[in-house]
Amino acid sequence: MNKIDWYILKKLLVTFFFCMMLFTVIAVAVDSSEKTDDFVNTGLSSLQIIRQYYFGFIPFIWGLLFPLFVFIAVIFFTSRMAARSEIIAILASGTSYNRMLRPYIIGGSLLALLLWFGSRYLIPKANEIKSRFQTTYIDKSDPMKGQRFGECWNCFYRRIDPTTYIGIRGYDTATKSASSFFMERIKDDKVVYNLRANSIRWDTAVKKWKVSTVTIRTLNSMKETVKVYPELTIHMSLKPEELRKDEYLKDKLTTPELVAFIKREEMRGSEGLSALKVEQYRRTATPVTVLLLTLIGVVIASRKNRGGSGMHLALGIVIAALFIIADRFSTVFATKSNFPPLLAAWLPNIAFSIVAYWMYRRTPK
Repeated sequence: MNKIDWYILKKLLVTFFFCMMLFTVIAVAVDSSEKTDDFVNTGLSSLQIIRQYYFGFIPFIWGLLFPLFVFIAVIFFTSRMAARSEIIAILASGTSYNRMLRPYIIGGSLLALLLWFGSRYLIPKANEIKSRFQTTYIDKSDPMKGQRFGECWNCFYRRIDPTTYIGIRGYDTATKSASSFFMERIKDDKVVYNLRANSIRWDTAVKKWKVSTVTIRTLNSMKETVKVYPELTIHMSLKPEELRKDEYLKDKLTTPELVAFIKREEMRGSEGLSALKVEQYRRTATPVTVLLLTLIGVVIASRKNRGGSGMHLALGIVIAALFIIADRFSTVFATKSNFPPLLAAWLPNIAFSIVAYWMYRRTPK
């Protein structure tokens, strides 16, 4: 690392943090103007809103727009260097183009590592703060939030192991009880065990479920056996905290927690895990996006042209928009169809790696 390397690296980091702070102020201003009525209805003070909402919202915005911050920062200060003929002077001194890219790669790698760690551990904790406020004060005022027509919001139908299915109706998270419950076991595509109860509740003393007014039917090829119990303790691998419909679950779990949750649901045979898997893979793919956009930004902005920084920024915004569109399309295909989640998370990076290589080969060196 020589003086030029430190000069470029310092420019990259300073411009990046300046862009991040600037866009954060804009995002907070826009968000607060949209949620003014909601904030007033909460009855909280400004300091409480900052602690209970914006301490989570700001890291969420950072994680969402982090690659864009890096991309704009690289284009902005590199374009200014090109306009002042600094890039030409560096190359004219005998420094190769690849050698000039070294501080960009180092800076992009540092920022990618920062995002990788943050998206795995820190940003999910911030999302938990944000989602808690959203659920408690904003979604609470909309009783149909997250519900579809005809759907029972407090009803659950789960597969808790390869052969056992349960159904719960009217579950109350406060009392950890429900008004109706059934359990079925399947063998060779036939029901061999059926349990129905008028109510179910979690016994905190023994850490097990208890059902009341129970009817159990055991079936085989020859006969059906019926038994009735006033109360019964049952064993099933399901905890009360798992009985929740949380729209923000994938954003709140740290990566180790998310991986463990996906494995547990896969063992139970649960379906609809594509969105969770896309989120898991994206937390690794997005830091790579930071490094990729850093290289694309250098290639775009290192050319000196008559349009100056404005032309470079316009081209950069177009490329960033195309990247976001590709990312959204791949996510929708993964969650709504059979598109592999791993490929959905990495497809934009694969496509734009080809674009980056093509632009690198064409740039004057």
